[in-house]
Amino acid sequence: MIQQPQGAELDARTIYGAAGGEATFHRIVERFYAGVAGDPVLRPLYPEDLTDSKRHLALFLIQYFGGPSTYSAERGHPRLRMRHLPFPVGQGERDAWMRHMRAAVEEEALPAPVAEMLLDYFERAATFLMNR
Repeated sequence: MIQQPQGAELDARTIYGAAGGEATFHRIVERFYAGVAGDPVLRPLYPEDLTDSKRHLALFLIQYFGGPSTYSAERGHPRLRMRHLPFPVGQGERDAWMRHMRAAVEEEALPAPVAEMLLDYFERAATFLMNR
């Protein structure tokens, strides 16, 4: 795991390295989708084959948190609200999504400041995407 220099501030652009890079985000996404696959609230919102969904989320998170910009190169601007608008996202869906994402992040055993920054972003994003 890459250590931040003493006294360096973490922000979204430095989380990628502090978290351990691409492999960390792929593990988090795999664990998250393992939870989604069996969730009666969330599973109906996703396609039968989760392969593309996993790839898109991993690439988005990698880019957002300071890694390579493969997501934008392949898919353009994230436009999160627009991409999620066709799906009913109310409080129940938001809470289920957060439950699986929180578990996926916590299982990674990241340094506390890194985990806190990830979870803070996910809390805000999940709420922002509510449309019901």
